[in-house]
Amino acid sequence: MAPKKPLCLLSLLLLLLLTLLLPQGGLPAWLLRKPNIHLRTSDPDFLAAVDSWFKVLLPKIYPWLYHNGGNIISIQVENEYGSYRACDFGYMKHLAGLFRALLGEEILLFTTDGPQGLKCGSLKGLYTTVDFGPADNMTKIFALQREYEPHGPLVNSEYYTGWLDYWGQNHSTRSITDVTRGLEKMLKLGASVNMYMFHGGTNFGYWNGADEKGHFLPITTSYDYDAPISEAGDVTLKLFALRNVISQFQEIPLGPLPPPSPKMMLGPLTLHLDGYLLDFLHLLCPQGPIHSILPMTFEAVKQDRGFMLYRTYLTQTVFEPTQFWVPNNGIHDRAYVMVDGVFQGVLERNTKRKLFLTGKMGAKLDVLLENMGRLSFGSNYSDFKGLLQTPILGQTILTQWLMFPLKVDKLVKWWFPLQLLKNSRPQTPSGPIFYSTTFPILDSVRDTFLFLPGWTKGQVWINGFNLGRYWTKRGPQQTLYVPRPLLFPRGVLNKITLLELENVPPQPQIQFLDSPILNSTLHKTYIYSLSADKQSNSEPMKLSGH
Repeated sequence: MAPKKPLCLLSLLLLLLLTLLLPQGGLPAWLLRKPNIHLRTSDPDFLAAVDSWFKVLLPKIYPWLYHNGGNIISIQVENEYGSYRACDFGYMKHLAGLFRALLGEEILLFTTDGPQGLKCGSLKGLYTTVDFGPADNMTKIFALQREYEPHGPLVNSEYYTGWLDYWGQNHSTRSITDVTRGLEKMLKLGASVNMYMFHGGTNFGYWNGADEKGHFLPITTSYDYDAPISEAGDVTLKLFALRNVISQFQEIPLGPLPPPSPKMMLGPLTLHLDGYLLDFLHLLCPQGPIHSILPMTFEAVKQDRGFMLYRTYLTQTVFEPTQFWVPNNGIHDRAYVMVDGVFQGVLERNTKRKLFLTGKMGAKLDVLLENMGRLSFGSNYSDFKGLLQTPILGQTILTQWLMFPLKVDKLVKWWFPLQLLKNSRPQTPSGPIFYSTTFPILDSVRDTFLFLPGWTKGQVWINGFNLGRYWTKRGPQQTLYVPRPLLFPRGVLNKITLLELENVPPQPQIQFLDSPILNSTLHKTYIYSLSADKQSNSEPMKLSGH
């Protein structure tokens, strides 16, 4: 069934709807409180949650549909489902039936997939669209769409204007020439195009997603994406170039575009020690720990995101450095290990899998687990977090664990303003530790970018708002976007709080810059392509819109 009118070139409403229905970071964590649930399938437990959600959401959308006089011309069912391992047509049919029952038979429903996903991602009765970027073979991909959708418009429902970033890899970019050339070719074919991303964004707090591409790849806090409109909402040269292309095919609005918002610089500011994370355990977990013979996952104790501390005690003295490890890659996702409060090092999913420890009988072994973001694309499985297997020290399986689900955001927002009693200050602080300072803004408050030179990895809050993760040591992102509304105007002190997880620099300072630093790694740049004839010599990665 063809739509009543062509899909618009810049369907921002459609993009908004995709964001609404399929949020970055994946499905809600509480689904995994049923450990045997099969996500994105006909599993009755999953369908019950889906039905409950859409029976609330879709009636709110109904008045705004095109055939009701609104401006929502089509709605996507699922997202790149063909890239998921299940290939459950019963599930897709259930979704289609649910959408039609709640929105009516007139609504135009569609699917979107990369070319390899069309077999399992498309469904008769739903309009089949494709997604790809400027580096891919447009002719082949649109020809493949035609095999599944013989009539109606060619549609690229996610045309990649840039790409997302992973910690430890270079900042991704797409050249203006490549992006505009690809758009022009599609419009000459009469195709409809939705750009992803049109506006960059930010994964504030703990809301970044992750990929599994041979190993676990958490996505950075910045989702600038090299988009036509930047993370800070500023128009870029890419936007002007795309407008010029579109103007060749239809009228564009007249008048000037808004200039970039003013930015400010401030600092450097020196931060002061508040105390080790372990010093605040009674406030971070006021209800007390959960006891279990074997460690439990985040989901089992209803800790959806952030951090959880696992604690046990050594049952015998370990005189020589002895291997501490977790079998079957059971660290999800990053572990900060301490013995009697002394930081020993890090274990990390897929990469760093063992440490060597010593300790006296009765010594306290603490393992702080960080959820680095949930898998949000492809053949992902239920991405449980925490200690998924029981840790081993030498030949000893460690049992009798205490689990402390940590409410770090509440501590920063409600307790730290009370100026808690600070403990003694070590000369070389390391391990999970809080630092903070206050500062005034004497001029006009403006957008800015927080720069943390010398800091290693952690979480940062501005006036109690969780700005997101920093990982200065690994990169590529070096600054975090700070929108103006998060800052207090002149006459009111602002407060910045850091939870540094590893090592504090000799000079614990931060600065606010007037421009971002998003690319500061020496790692290999990857070329992403969907087409077999476009593979690079580096590790191939399938595209996804996330």
